[in-house]
Amino acid sequence: MELTLCVPCLLGLEGPIAAELRHLNMRNVASENGRVYFTGGPADVARANVNLRIGERVLIELGRFDALSFDQLFEGTKALPWEQIIPKNGAFPVKGHSLNSKLFSVSDCQKIIKKAVAERLKGAYGLEWFPEDGPLYQIQFAIMKDRASLCIDTSGAGLHKRGYRPAHNAAPLKETMAAALVTLSGYRGREDFCDVFCGSGTIPIEAALIAKNRAPGLHRRFTAMDWPGFGAPIWDSVREEAAAREFHGDYRILGSDIDPKAVEIARANALRAGVSDVVRFEVADALQFDRKTDRGILVTNPPYGERIMERQEAEALYAGFGKAWRASENWKLYLLSAHTEFERCFGQSANKKRKLYNGMIKCDLFMYI
Repeated sequence: MELTLCVPCLLGLEGPIAAELRHLNMRNVASENGRVYFTGGPADVARANVNLRIGERVLIELGRFDALSFDQLFEGTKALPWEQIIPKNGAFPVKGHSLNSKLFSVSDCQKIIKKAVAERLKGAYGLEWFPEDGPLYQIQFAIMKDRASLCIDTSGAGLHKRGYRPAHNAAPLKETMAAALVTLSGYRGREDFCDVFCGSGTIPIEAALIAKNRAPGLHRRFTAMDWPGFGAPIWDSVREEAAAREFHGDYRILGSDIDPKAVEIARANALRAGVSDVVRFEVADALQFDRKTDRGILVTNPPYGERIMERQEAEALYAGFGKAWRASENWKLYLLSAHTEFERCFGQSANKKRKLYNGMIKCDLFMYI
C-alpha cells in the first residue's frame, strides 16, 4: 500500500525534517511551507514515528482539492478513498483549521467533512450506521487559501511527547524544537556540549539522544499501532532496527541553570529519558560561563523578556552573558531568542541567523561560529 505521508512542522524546520526523512531512506521527499511530504507503506509510517526528532506528527494525506464552498468541500471529501484506511468499526472524529479561506467556520467544516466521510463509508460497506467503537482514525483538515488538505493522524500525541518530561518549569521549549536547535548546531557527540539556561533540561537531553543516536519514539505508543495492517510485527521490527543503530560512547554534555528547582527537574527528566549516564546538570550562573575546552558547542534558549522576565532584565542578562561568552575559548554559540534587539544587547552581531518559531513566537537562531 503506497501512501502519501505528511509531517507538519513549525515554519523554518522543513529543511532539517526533509534531511531526516532522506536519512531514513524515505521516498519522494518534498517540502512545502509548514509541511514535508513523502511516500511509503505501513512500515514507513512506523519508521517515521519512531525515528523523527523534529516533526510534529505523521499524517496520511487522503487528498487535496479546492474548497470555495461547502458543496465543494463535501464532494471533494466524499470522493476520497476513506475505506482504504478506516474499517467498519473505526472511530473517525474530525478536527482542523481554516486560514485565509472563504470557509472560515471550523465547526461547520467539521460537520460537512464528517458527513461526507460517513456517506463514502456507507457506500463502501453497505451500512447505514457506524458504531465507531474500534480504533481511532483522527481526521485532520487544513484549509489554506481555499485549498483543503484532508489527512488521518497516525501518531496520536504529538511527536514531541517523548515521555521523559511530565514535569517542567516555566515556558518550556518543545522537545522537537530543542532537537532542531541541536541538529542545526551540527552536534553529533564529538565535542563538548553545554546549555547554560537549561531549565528543565530539554536541550541537553535531546543532545544526549542525538549523540547516542537513540530513536526518540523508541518506547512510546502511537495511534496507528492499533490499526489492522499496521500491527505489532511492523512496529517491533522498526524498534529493533532503531535500537541496533544506537551508539555507546563517552559524551561530555552539561546543562546548567541558576534555579536549583529547575536543575532538580532536569536531572529527573534525564533519568526518565535514559541519558543520566551521559548528561550532567549543575546549578550555575550563565554570567560566570568560563569553559575553556576545545571544540565546544553551546546551544541555549535564554528568557526572551516577553514571557518570563521583564525586557530590561533580559537585556542586562544578554549583555552579561555576551561578556562571559567572549571570554571563553573555541566555543560556538547557537542561541534562540525572540528579542528584536538581541545582538545589540549581546554586544556582537551573529555570523548567521535563521528565522524559527517557538510555538507562535517568532524567533531568530543567532549563530556565532
